[in-house]
Amino acid sequence: MNINKLIGEATAYDKKQQLEVKRPKSWLKSVSAFANGEGGTLVFGISDDDQVVGLADAESDAERISEEIKTKLDPIPAVNLEFKEVDGKKLVLLHVYKGQETPYYYIGDKQRLAFVRVGNESVVADRLQLKSLVMRGSGRSFDAIPSPYKFEDMSFSKLKSVHFKRLNQSFDDRDFVSWGIVDNDGKLTNAGALLADDSPIRHSRIFCTRWNGLDMTSGLGEALDDAELEGSVINQLQDAVAFVRNNSHKKWWKEATYREELPDYPERAVTEVISNAIIHRNYLELGSEIHIDMYDNRMEVYSPGGMMDGSLIQHLDPMNVPSKRRNPLLADFFNRLELMERRGSGMKKIIKEYKHFEKFPGYKAPEFKSNSGEFHVTLWNLNYDEKQFANGSKDFANSEKQFANGSKEFANSEKEFANSEKQFANDTKEFANEKKESAKEVKQRKEFVKAKRAIYKLITSNPKVTTAQMADKLNVSTRQVQKYLKRLTEQNLIVKEGSRINGSWKILDEEYTDFFGRI
Repeated sequence: MNINKLIGEATAYDKKQQLEVKRPKSWLKSVSAFANGEGGTLVFGISDDDQVVGLADAESDAERISEEIKTKLDPIPAVNLEFKEVDGKKLVLLHVYKGQETPYYYIGDKQRLAFVRVGNESVVADRLQLKSLVMRGSGRSFDAIPSPYKFEDMSFSKLKSVHFKRLNQSFDDRDFVSWGIVDNDGKLTNAGALLADDSPIRHSRIFCTRWNGLDMTSGLGEALDDAELEGSVINQLQDAVAFVRNNSHKKWWKEATYREELPDYPERAVTEVISNAIIHRNYLELGSEIHIDMYDNRMEVYSPGGMMDGSLIQHLDPMNVPSKRRNPLLADFFNRLELMERRGSGMKKIIKEYKHFEKFPGYKAPEFKSNSGEFHVTLWNLNYDEKQFANGSKDFANSEKQFANGSKEFANSEKEFANSEKQFANDTKEFANEKKESAKEVKQRKEFVKAKRAIYKLITSNPKVTTAQMADKLNVSTRQVQKYLKRLTEQNLIVKEGSRINGSWKILDEEYTDFFGRI
């Protein structure tokens, strides 16, 4: 074994200059953390600055290590002790294997604590981490656990339609068990609850916001657009990608025989990022949802739950990170429907999608960051020109200077202004009315976009949905719904087929209906 290579693996490696007999917790916590994680190696005889110092009595230390593990860890993890000699100095390597009976507790000092790895540290597991360890020890994941909701109270029309669209075959009733939606006892699993049309798991929502500027505090006014997405995680994926697309632009230019397009964000990369956020998020963390924040130059996707093994993604090569599934049933479902990368890491897919555009001036590679409880992905706007933005800021500064000079001249001609004060007041009033009207139009546009999303969802779930039912779900008047429907019909986005009373609604919006065909 190459010691230098091992030292570089921070999450899977820890070191001690010597065996601390009087303070066994100082190193046993790492044994607990390795067993509760993906395994690791504790090396005795390495100084804090990674120098090989060796042990005076390696054989005796090894016996003491073995004894302490047997008496102070519950249950006893699988370990292997190895002697190694480097430059004539003896080391003891304690290999700890990934445990199957988690959590593994340290017992001592009147304490019973389970530890986990976060980066290069072994820390006490918090409530959520402990709950995850208990589930893993029982051989179950969150999505496989029976939910408190009844299967017969749920509908799965979106799941069935996408299944037919992607696989060209109907979703059979027997598939509810084979896909893990219902367990062998006929109980609806958490995976099933997340896939239901009207998912009752409220904290599975996605919050989307298009901010005005480069950050939330740019001072350029309120958010330009926002949406709260809920219901089936399949719908959430579709609606979230649609939100990004609706708040993005495309540059295009003509070539000899075709038109070349450059989107702000490659749709396949966006789809992969959001799919991964849905699949790998920690649903045990209540009160924390997925957030998609769009700015002028980037979009950021946050999801609850860090790396499964406690490592920090920013310290790893994302092209070589193996995929570890926190919610295997959901992951398998999305994989089989080809809604996300089938094998390996989705990060690899995201990076490769961006690689296609690396020759463009606005190219920046996607960025990944994590800690113990969060995962962040940043996708950069391919069409954002920082140089152009800087020039725009310069022009603005020059305009301010010109304005200041103009104000000085204005002050010098104050007498003339006084003579036309009445006219100025009228102009100001007219301007204010125009500004108010503009703000009103923006508000109406945002309301219409939100209503359109909700109406699409209702039609997908029930094509025969009535105007009254829509009004009830949207919490608006029937008359307002009729206005929305008229506008959508006039824009050729929906159509009513059949009679006025017994007919069915059909969505014609290709951006919406063709989503699962494009990805």
